[in-house]
Amino acid sequence: MRETKVTIKIPRPLYRKVEQVVEGSGFNSPTDFIVYVLRDLMGEAETRATTDLGAAELEALKQKLKKLGYL
Repeated sequence: MRETKVTIKIPRPLYRKVEQVVEGSGFNSPTDFIVYVLRDLMGEAETRATTDLGAAELEALKQKLKKLGYL
């Protein structure tokens, strides 16, 4: 099944900058570049959300590393 697409509006000056970046970059279009960037950012956000440690957890981890001689 092919995914449907939606239209996202961005300011024209930003689009022009994206066009400049895309020229000679290997991306086929500004849309391909924008999708790549958004996927990359979403992946980072998902990783950050699953690896965020609370202050107490971070302190406990630091203490363990210190006892092992890494800090």
